[in-house]
Amino acid sequence: METLQTATVHRIVICSEAPRLNYIMSGLKCRVSLPVAVGAVLVGVPYSISLAAQWLYGWPNKPGYKKYIEALRPRRIYCLTRAVLETLKYLQYGRLYFQWKSWYKNDENRKHYEKGITFGRRSNKLDLYHPPTLGKSEDVPTPLVVFIYGGAWGSGDRSIYCLLARQMAEELGATVVCPDYCTYPKGNVLGMVQDIADCLVWAQESGQKFNFNKDKIVLIGHSAGAHLCALTTLFLIDSREELFIEARKLQDITCAIRGVIGLSGVYNIMDHYEHEQKRAVEYVSTMHKAMNGVGNFPYYSPTHLLEKLSQDKLSRVPPFALLHGTTDIIVPVESSTKFSELLTSVSVKVSLYLLPKVDHTEIVTDLMAPERRFYNPIYTCIKQEYRNLLGTC
Repeated sequence: METLQTATVHRIVICSEAPRLNYIMSGLKCRVSLPVAVGAVLVGVPYSISLAAQWLYGWPNKPGYKKYIEALRPRRIYCLTRAVLETLKYLQYGRLYFQWKSWYKNDENRKHYEKGITFGRRSNKLDLYHPPTLGKSEDVPTPLVVFIYGGAWGSGDRSIYCLLARQMAEELGATVVCPDYCTYPKGNVLGMVQDIADCLVWAQESGQKFNFNKDKIVLIGHSAGAHLCALTTLFLIDSREELFIEARKLQDITCAIRGVIGLSGVYNIMDHYEHEQKRAVEYVSTMHKAMNGVGNFPYYSPTHLLEKLSQDKLSRVPPFALLHGTTDIIVPVESSTKFSELLTSVSVKVSLYLLPKVDHTEIVTDLMAPERRFYNPIYTCIKQEYRNLLGTC
């Protein structure tokens, strides 16, 4: 009887200890799973993002298995993940996206512009935005602004910039043209330059039809577009055979370009490639692909071309105005400051504006609507330089 009672007591003790053991085991599981979960987030997520980006856009240029070793370096994973996550800030432009989308599709706005005009050897399209005519004679031709959008030489569309072009026509009192051009992989940088040159040929032939002054042209470009504006201008001055434009037309176009306004532009391709390497995006970027490889960087760099021009050709380079935001991490501000110094050293007129707290995207998106934060400061600079450029013979 005594033995039975003892066994019962032991059974009760064991049963009473069971919940405590479960609690302890549960705590151990939590302690083990939390580090595992944190490790999965800190390691698994960055590696997944980076591998997906490299799978979609390009692996490191290394032979065989070495490309995977290079792709999986911790520094590259961290930097590339950071660069990818930085693109999430573009979500803040969702409202602006719907604004331009609806404006461009609204047929009532067709009174402000001519849509889908064909030009050039590749039958690209351009949109032409009319200037405001209030208080002005419609018989007086207006100056022409050609706006070249950016997109890392691999993306972009003229419709995205309809609000910008409309505001620019109003602010500058000019006819504004926004052409498409062959981005990578449909074309390389030479093809892009040819397309922009074709747009300028079209302008020489169409001034009377659309009532703009074909001899007063200002090029404005953003990012890769600023690079293409500068490069096209220098190719024209250098009379490059690759443009396949007859000499007389080249001369007319060159004389018609009164100046170039660059917004956060890339002017030295090798410098920018080194910046891309620091951000670990040089392989996923379309830049080196659009340039047909690193070996062509000097050929497509406005800085390199400028250094090679003769004194006679340098005297025909139009004035430049360079605007750059000080918080730009996509294209560092040094791109414009160094180009400005080079232009000054070869006696080309240049103005440089460094805009505090403006980043790479805001310098163009904030030109689309008057309520945008930097609309007035940026347009103040552009309008001042625009007037100066048109006053230059």
